[in-house]
Amino acid sequence: MTPAGTEVPVVWRGRRVRAFVPALLVDRTLDLDAATAARTATAIAEVSHSAAALPEDYAPLARLLLRSDGVASSYIEGVHAPVVDVVLAERTGGTTAAGWVAANLTATTDAVESADRRLSLARLCAWHRILMAGSPTPGRYVGRLREEQGWIGGTSPLDAHLVTPPPDRLRPLVADLVRYANRTDVDPVAQAAVAHAQFECIHPFADGNGRIGRVLVAWLLTRRLGLLTPPPVSTAIAADVGGYTAGLTQFRLGAHGPWIRWFADAVTTAGRAQEALVDEVAALRARWRTTLASYGEGRALRSDASAWAVLELLPRHLVLTARVVADELDQTPKAALDALRTLTAAGVLTAYGTEPPEGRGRPAALFVSTELLALAGATPLP
Repeated sequence: MTPAGTEVPVVWRGRRVRAFVPALLVDRTLDLDAATAARTATAIAEVSHSAAALPEDYAPLARLLLRSDGVASSYIEGVHAPVVDVVLAERTGGTTAAGWVAANLTATTDAVESADRRLSLARLCAWHRILMAGSPTPGRYVGRLREEQGWIGGTSPLDAHLVTPPPDRLRPLVADLVRYANRTDVDPVAQAAVAHAQFECIHPFADGNGRIGRVLVAWLLTRRLGLLTPPPVSTAIAADVGGYTAGLTQFRLGAHGPWIRWFADAVTTAGRAQEALVDEVAALRARWRTTLASYGEGRALRSDASAWAVLELLPRHLVLTARVVADELDQTPKAALDALRTLTAAGVLTAYGTEPPEGRGRPAALFVSTELLALAGATPLP
């Protein structure tokens, strides 16, 4: 295989190393053979089928899917946090791991909501600013192309897996990538695969490149396939990180077909996961109703009791408090808390400590469905 790029000499702290500069996409022949085209067609069909399975009230499920994908994308980069903490961080932000995962979700949400707009360097930088909010990365590196030599793996360019392009090569590379990502005359899944791989080769930012590269995938698939929410591709990548990194290496070595086929299979898997999640949430809701009905037998639990109404707030709210329930259902805090305690006694919800206090007053008790959290990619609750 002929590498899809060139190596150039750079100096890093008085030592000579060689950096890889990928070829411009406009100069590469990226045709698909029959086997690769068949795999991308399968992926498109699967994603379209799973999109059709979304219910009319799709927003809660879309949020659940995006959160699951954000958790997985952060996991790939070694950032872990309980989903309960991530949900709380979505409201408050913060510099903890949960805050960083929540920022990943915010960046992906922005990408999905802006899928009708063309990509630009400014938009990539905006996603980076969102992603890095609350991170320990110094502000001078946030929302702008890096001005220092980058690398992937290892502790320095001297022992790195890949030394990425020097800073003075970044702007033409990113401009070429943006032009390619805005095309509408190429296979959508292949386009997402190529754009992501090229972004990873360029590594334009000082930090957060892997996560921004996967935000780009969400933007492209949503844009090209006319989706309401993208399939959780990061969850499929997280399940086969070895295959992912091997595919990216093959792309860099000039073999785009094997990488696109691997990526297409990941999209197919993600589409099936999305459809399965829709079915699992529907089954959960049915099971909750049966559980609550059984709990109510012989008790004064009327059909119009608040507990029944609270069930409808799931999965829109993965973490419930009396304040959330009272606001959503226009109830008193006491009635809301009674309903949450009823669902806990029935085995539908689990009490999960208290949320961080906000100013004066007692912190609110948290209630969650462990089954629903599992669907959102949570680790088992302590």
